[in-house]
Amino acid sequence: MGAAEVSGRDVLARSVRGQARGCALGAVLGAVHQLGEAMVPVLVGIVVDQAVAGRDGRRLVVWLAVLAVVYVCLSWSFRLGARAGERAAEESAHTLRLAVLRRVLDARGGAEEGRLPGELANVATEDARRVGAVNMALMSGAWAVAGIAVSAVALLVISVPLGLIVLLGTPVLLWLGHLLGKPLERRSEAEQERAAQAAGVAADLVSGLRVLKGLGAQRAAVARYRTASRTSLTATLRAARAEAWQTGLVLSLTGGFIALIALVGGRLALDGSLSLGQLVSAVGLALFLLGPLETFAWVNAELAQGRASAARIAAVLAADPAVTGGTQAVPEPVRGALRLRGVRLGPLDGVDLDLPAGLLTGVAVTDPACAEALLSCLGRERDPDAGAVELDGVPLTRLDPAELRGAVLVAAHDAALFEGSPAANVVPPTAAQDGADAGEAGEAGDGGVDVLTARAMAAAHADEVARSLPRGAGVGEGGRQLSGGQRQRLLLARALRAGPPVLVVHDPTTAVDAVTEARIAEGLRELRQGRTTLVVTNSPALLAVTDRVVLLDGGRVGAEGTHAGLVRTDAAYRSAVLA
Repeated sequence: MGAAEVSGRDVLARSVRGQARGCALGAVLGAVHQLGEAMVPVLVGIVVDQAVAGRDGRRLVVWLAVLAVVYVCLSWSFRLGARAGERAAEESAHTLRLAVLRRVLDARGGAEEGRLPGELANVATEDARRVGAVNMALMSGAWAVAGIAVSAVALLVISVPLGLIVLLGTPVLLWLGHLLGKPLERRSEAEQERAAQAAGVAADLVSGLRVLKGLGAQRAAVARYRTASRTSLTATLRAARAEAWQTGLVLSLTGGFIALIALVGGRLALDGSLSLGQLVSAVGLALFLLGPLETFAWVNAELAQGRASAARIAAVLAADPAVTGGTQAVPEPVRGALRLRGVRLGPLDGVDLDLPAGLLTGVAVTDPACAEALLSCLGRERDPDAGAVELDGVPLTRLDPAELRGAVLVAAHDAALFEGSPAANVVPPTAAQDGADAGEAGEAGDGGVDVLTARAMAAAHADEVARSLPRGAGVGEGGRQLSGGQRQRLLLARALRAGPPVLVVHDPTTAVDAVTEARIAEGLRELRQGRTTLVVTNSPALLAVTDRVVLLDGGRVGAEGTHAGLVRTDAAYRSAVLA
């Protein structure tokens, strides 16, 4: 199924089909439970007529034993059926979470467009849970249908009018419950949208808390979150009111229905059409019907919420990719020559640029937006509106995006760090070291890390970060235990440790002091010797160690040469780099 074809109905159908076997097992066990529940008032009526009224002690013992067996059967069938239903719901939610995660991590991108990270997290958790719960709701609905069917048959045997009331009245109640669930579905969707937006705002504020404090913008941040939170609360209260009205009205209709059955049964008993035991059975079945009918009210509410959540999941799964997916493999071996021909994207206005293989090239910009657009093109986060970007003579649009990112790594300056040690953030744990590591992993650097990791950390001066932390301490979630410069050094070390044929780094040292920055520049040049490296920065220390520098001015290549030469001859370059 293509991404553009996914709808909320498709998501629900896929969720249920994936757990068909578990749902079927749960439905059968639930039907056995409902059969036992419905048989209890029937058996009590038989006991009244045959044992109590007739004062027959032997029959009383026999029927009580039958009742005991029925209770054991209905108890175990409920336990096993509920277990099967909960398992189906959880497995379905897990499958949906994985589907959302795969779409978000798809190399073609696009799922995150217009959505905050907190919103995507809400879709992958709460919405997936609600859609998974539809399996349990449908199973419970099947149980309720079985209970009503058994009760209707029993009432038909006891009295045809009572059975007909159940058979004709239940569909009407179900239809009314469906109509009453429509407002809840609409308000539930709005509630989830507002809750996701509030979660997204909260995640953004927490991740940028240090910056907000530095700018003195705490009050503005709190006001922004308070607005989002109040909007979410209003939507939640509206959904809660809709659910309360729906539940109350359905229960009122159900109570009236049960009262009608009891009233007709009482009149028939007064007329002599029913015995005392049959009246007890009829009243007991009427009371039992309250459970299945209440279940229908709950099922309607769950389905309304599930449909709303399924539509939100479908919107993520059906999001248009940011770039078209090529299928061609990256040419082997990768030499690393990059070429831009007439590239137009945002502020880039027909950029023509050759980046030779094996060289360390610097790119300075007079407009930061040009740097962002260039990185988007090289990392294939977006394709140019016009022109082409080539790797070793092959247009990037022909290459598989996932494979391309293994050959061309664009290391953003604001990438995320994870909870754990500095070394764990530089090289994530894997089941087995790749072949490149195998030859050198026999030795270990400081702290027990492999040699390649130790070299990358030394080149980025991230080894100093590791030594500055207490033994066994981690960097904290998002690197919050570190300063801005320390985070930058770890991020650069991670990019260097990956060792791609082509490495593009963006402003890797903006928060680092001048002395450390000069050392990092030398370490970067030494470690990347002979491999294509592009440094997008206006830092004189980094540009000074490059083989060649390109200035993007006004969206085009304004000058090329060495750092020293451009400082002497180009005023725009001096203004951008030395100002």
